[in-house]
Amino acid sequence: MTPSWRKPAGVLAILALITIWAVMIASMSGMVGGWHWAVQAVFYLVTGIVWITPMRPLLSWMETGRWR
Repeated sequence: MTPSWRKPAGVLAILALITIWAVMIASMSGMVGGWHWAVQAVFYLVTGIVWITPMRPLLSWMETGRWR
C-alpha cells in the first residue's frame, strides 16, 4: 500500500481549524470577561465542545476519501 496524502493534509487542516477557532474565541475574551462567571463557564464549555463538530467529516475523509 502506498501512503495516502489525505492524512497529512487532514492533520494540517485539523491544526488550522483548531488554531482559527482558538483565535476567534480568544478574541472574544474582552467581551466575555465582563460576563458573570457562571455564564463564562457555560460559554467556554460550549465553545470547547462545538469545535469537534467539523472534525467528524474531516476524519471520515482522511480515512475513506469521501466526506460521508
